Amino acid sequence: MTSREVFQKFIPKQAVAYCNKLYEKLGFEFKIKKARQTKLGDYRYDREIDRHIISINNDLNEYSFLVTYLHEVAHLVAFKKYGNRIMPHGVEWKKSFKEVAQPMLTTDVFDEKVLAALNRYFKNPKASSCSDPTLYNVLKKFDLDPAPQLREIKVGEEFIFNKRVFRKLEKKRTRSVCLEIKTGRKYAIAEIAEVSLSSEK
Repeated sequence: MTSREVFQKFIPKQAVAYCNKLYEKLGFEFKIKKARQTKLGDYRYDREIDRHIISINNDLNEYSFLVTYLHEVAHLVAFKKYGNRIMPHGVEWKKSFKEVAQPMLTTDVFDEKVLAALNRYFKNPKASSCSDPTLYNVLKKFDLDPAPQLREIKVGEEFIFNKRVFRKLEKKRTRSVCLEIKTGRKYAIAEIAEVSLSSEK
């Protein structure tokens, strides 16, 4: 399967040519991953083989996939332009993210409600689209079979994660402190982690 065919499968057709151009121009390894409970995608640089690697989860709706792809490409662009000593989601990344995403911020690519949320989000991009409640909720509406995430669980409620029962104790910025009921141990779990309600056990 060619890179263009991969993009055609996962993102809006109006974004395929641009995203494929970024891939060909920047020369990174692109991986499609099975759903990961703690992240939607990632970027890393492998020094041993001098290779930039971007991966995206395969269960994202087309808008979430595109936003995540642009987010990770922006990490690569910032790395190439500013070096490897910058903050992961600092001013250099934010500037790069805005520049990379700008050509896609049209109603030809995004649903009007998603575009409105994105325009607000890009005034000060966060580390994850999930960190912006408005954008997160709008993107989530396009999921075919949305699973609840930890961010939707209230403090004090129990839930199942990785086949274990937890109680949410305290919400931090991007993670929550959770108590595993069986062991009494506390864990910091990402707010975007997909969970199920303990009553569904």
